[in-house]
Amino acid sequence: MRQTRHKPHPITPGIRGTTPNNIDLRDLAMTVDAPPTSVATHVPLQTEAEAPPDPPVTNPLRGNPGIVGIPITIAGALGLGFVDAGYVPAEAAAAGIPTILAATSIGLLLATVWAAVLGQNASASLFAVFFGFYASYAALALGLTHNWYGIPDDQIVHTQAIWLICWLVTIAMLTLVTIRLPWSFTLLLGLVDVALLLLLVGTLDANTTLVHLGGYVVFAFVAVAVYLYVDLMWSETGGRGLPLGRPLVS
Repeated sequence: MRQTRHKPHPITPGIRGTTPNNIDLRDLAMTVDAPPTSVATHVPLQTEAEAPPDPPVTNPLRGNPGIVGIPITIAGALGLGFVDAGYVPAEAAAAGIPTILAATSIGLLLATVWAAVLGQNASASLFAVFFGFYASYAALALGLTHNWYGIPDDQIVHTQAIWLICWLVTIAMLTLVTIRLPWSFTLLLGLVDVALLLLLVGTLDANTTLVHLGGYVVFAFVAVAVYLYVDLMWSETGGRGLPLGRPLVS
């Protein structure tokens, strides 16, 4: 029989060491010997529900408005007390206006806005009432001194009485609604009521003794206000506050 001889597969001329499929063996070896490349892992994006919440927004106006309102009230009350107690004659009744107008009124307006922004409605009401009291006193004293309102001389006493009645009623109302606060606050406003009542009667009757007595009651108001301010400052500086008493109505 005639044997058929298998011919070797021809090698492509000009390229040595290649396989029949034209794959370079050196490239194959390099591929086998190379270390495996790192596979990038897919990190899922955070959904809106999984995202961490934003930090709370801090209020730049945080704090206690009383740290401004109380001492500035004390300064104005001292000015009124000296005038009413007879430290200066009646002709110099406007002696307390510089302190009341330039310091107390502005400070109480600031404390009122501050308390309102913080949502401290009770404090805002208290500071607003005292701001109106002091600012209107300055307007009354300056207006009567310079005859801004054209009020006849024989009606000046009644004009002063109207001012006293307005604020006596307003602060008496405020005193009644503070009975749910510590009784030291009720005492503070009660002293204002007594002082205004004495000043009203003394003004209508031309009784200087009652007017001077009203001035002394204002000094008692100042003493209670100082006590409240010490309590506030000690608390704000890390100390222990003073006892303010229990509310008259819980």
